[in-house]
Amino acid sequence: MSAEHDELRRLLGGYLLGGLDDTDTDRLDAHLRDCDECRDELERLAPVPELLQRLPDAQRAAGVEADPPISLSARPSAENIEGLLRRMRSARNREKRAARVRWLAAAAAVLIAVVVGAGVIRSNRSNTPPTSSLPSAELVTARFEPAEGSGLTGQAVLTPKMWGVSVALDVTKLRGEGPFLCEVHNAEGKVEQAAVWGPTASGSAKVIGASSFQLRNVSSINIADTDGHVLGTALLD
Repeated sequence: MSAEHDELRRLLGGYLLGGLDDTDTDRLDAHLRDCDECRDELERLAPVPELLQRLPDAQRAAGVEADPPISLSARPSAENIEGLLRRMRSARNREKRAARVRWLAAAAAVLIAVVVGAGVIRSNRSNTPPTSSLPSAELVTARFEPAEGSGLTGQAVLTPKMWGVSVALDVTKLRGEGPFLCEVHNAEGKVEQAAVWGPTASGSAKVIGASSFQLRNVSSINIADTDGHVLGTALLD
């Protein structure tokens, strides 16, 4: 590279900051038309003016005494340009460090939340009774016998639960006005309503209900219409 090239390259900072006189500006304009290297350098320096304007705020935010305001109309020397670039790089590094700290703080908050959540999950699991204390998951299926004049068919599948029993109904030929009721009877003669549903066009229904009676105490399941007429009964052995 020639001495003139080096001299003009040193003027790029002043050119970008608007501090060159007309003669040097014209010289650099002509040089940039033919010099790819200087054009690339000028493009890299393009953010400098904005960063220099933001530099005092960045310094104050970082707790550093702010330098005197930079005059963009003054013509900087080559040494001053290099100094300005150093300050620019320093400001950018501080901004990157601050952003990194904010990111780490956010990541730490997320990690703490995950750890606490995992602790709660483990605590909840530790308080859950062991599976061996749960009732047997053996299903009991009872078929409905229709009441006189009813024609109802189907079955009830009962599943034991800690809180009682789940009742899954699959019935057809439901006649009469809805709603229809599913009633669970226990051995002591008590009755609980396990489900209620409306009529269907086909007369068939698949419904899941529940009762607080334990499976071992359930004696029968009844299906009744809205007037209380029993349509079918499923007896448990």
